[in-house]
Amino acid sequence: MNQPINAKALALALGILWSLALLSVSIIALMSDHYLHNVSEFFSSIYLGYTLSFSGILIGMLWAFIDAAVGGLVLAWLYNKLAR
Repeated sequence: MNQPINAKALALALGILWSLALLSVSIIALMSDHYLHNVSEFFSSIYLGYTLSFSGILIGMLWAFIDAAVGGLVLAWLYNKLAR
């Protein structure tokens, strides 16, 4: 009954989802005066090169994709090990 999780698919899905979430927060922060600026400051403390500019957002999205993809790989690997 236990089927293993496809680690590559989970890594890609989480990477895409998290980088799009970062893009959404960035666009909303750019459109407002104060809303979500503290979240974007938090992201800039985690992802090197992330700023509220076009190139900074692209750099942040790349870091976010890598971050979530690695997390997805580890999560799938751990689940598959524990589900045996």
